[in-house]
Amino acid sequence: MKFSVIDDGKEFDWGKTSKDYARFRDIYPQEFYQYIVGLGLCGEGQRVLDVGTGTGVLPINMYQHGAKWIGTDISKNQIEEAKKIAREAKLDIDFYACDAKDVDQPDSSLDVITACQCIWYLDHKITAPRFARMLKEDGSFLILYMGWLPFEDEIAGKSEELILKYNPKWTGCGDTVHPVLVPDEYLEFFDLEKQEEFRVDVPFTRESWHGRIRACRGTSASMSPNEFALWNEEHEKMLQAYPESFRVKHYISIAWLKKK
Repeated sequence: MKFSVIDDGKEFDWGKTSKDYARFRDIYPQEFYQYIVGLGLCGEGQRVLDVGTGTGVLPINMYQHGAKWIGTDISKNQIEEAKKIAREAKLDIDFYACDAKDVDQPDSSLDVITACQCIWYLDHKITAPRFARMLKEDGSFLILYMGWLPFEDEIAGKSEELILKYNPKWTGCGDTVHPVLVPDEYLEFFDLEKQEEFRVDVPFTRESWHGRIRACRGTSASMSPNEFALWNEEHEKMLQAYPESFRVKHYISIAWLKKK
């Protein structure tokens, strides 16, 4: 994948991160899932489509709340990892590899569509009317995001500095608490019901934080093998200056849209 407005058009491939993604990206705190449940979404009797599902973190963690989930992702490697995790946990979730603009479910068949950590990768002119068509009357589109705060958290800041040392085109840096992107195309078909941000401290070990950063667009998804090897070694050394366990400051940003 590549986009002119992301990483200065540098190509990236989430499939390269799949093993680390499956192991280290399941980091959302319970506050994240409870917030969704508190909206009355993704619960018993509902049909939910998660686009850009990655390794299925959202459907797998929310399965216990009773919704019937479908997860799609453009990366076959990500979907294979999602299927493996769901199979081992004996979860009945339908995962398949598909670009979000090509996802096709019957008209008015879904209660909720979720897009977690992926809204900026979608072709909004295509997905906005398509999502609205697939959703039931008064159905919901939920845009979800969680990011670390490099200007407030020393470890996050140092990790970003190292990514930029080896991948200066990476634009996923310098995050601050702000509303998640709601592209204008969706507002033709949806009303913005609610938008909110809140802070969370997420626990990590040195190993799990290193794995989380490995499963980042700026590292293994887009660095050359040589760049990645050099970054990987230096980042591991950097983390030795910190305790074995620590918390990293993050924020969660959610936009709830309802079909017009």
